[in-house]
Amino acid sequence: MKIDKLHVAQRFEKAAQSYTAHAIAQKQICQNLMGLIQEHLPKNSLDRVFEIGCGSGNLSHLLMQNFQIKQLFLNDLYPEVQQHFSEAKKIEWLIGDIEQLGFPQSLDLIASSSALQWICDLDAIFRRCSDALTQQGYLCFSTFGQQNLKEIKALTGQGLDYLSLEEIQEKLMQQNFEILHLSENIETLTFSHPKQVLQHLKATGVTATASQHRWSKQSLQQFYQDYLQFSELDQNGQRHYQLSYHPIYCIARSKL
Repeated sequence: MKIDKLHVAQRFEKAAQSYTAHAIAQKQICQNLMGLIQEHLPKNSLDRVFEIGCGSGNLSHLLMQNFQIKQLFLNDLYPEVQQHFSEAKKIEWLIGDIEQLGFPQSLDLIASSSALQWICDLDAIFRRCSDALTQQGYLCFSTFGQQNLKEIKALTGQGLDYLSLEEIQEKLMQQNFEILHLSENIETLTFSHPKQVLQHLKATGVTATASQHRWSKQSLQQFYQDYLQFSELDQNGQRHYQLSYHPIYCIARSKL
């Protein structure tokens, strides 16, 4: 599927104010990734750090809290993300499509959370990461796997083409990365009605793939009805509708 980056930027920009409150899964994924970064990085002071797709700054702020960083380079598609940051003195901004931008060089760490699934040519990005990192520099990221938002894809046909953990591993090895950690799991959010599922997706900007999808009253009712297959009753007889996130976590080190 071809990704319209301008459309993605517009959707995330529109969701900027609601993202922080609603991105429950993404926030938890950032915390999990941060735990892995702390576990594998040998020291807590870093000269030059680059984050791809910083968004509202969930991971950026964790990095700044847990590491002494001399220079932090932050990337995102649209300039409004800068409103989420007050520590301007050590932040340098690279606004735009990461596939079209030059990377900062001599980096100790390149980090990214819940962003690389929007990349069209991941091989090229991994190659540029490898080139930009210092010897023994780290590439630490989370992205999403093939079960991500599987309920939405099953019912609407809309969604990204996600890579498997094995495909990501192969791409990293081709760029001569040493993989220190690679894992995946399924995080399930529950909602009391399918309408809330759609509201959650809209509030987090995740609907950026659905540019051609237009709801009518009839198709919306059909969606609600079809979503019953992804629901279950709790002990009190209350129905809960599930939405799956499929994070993949990676800690890799440059072997140059």
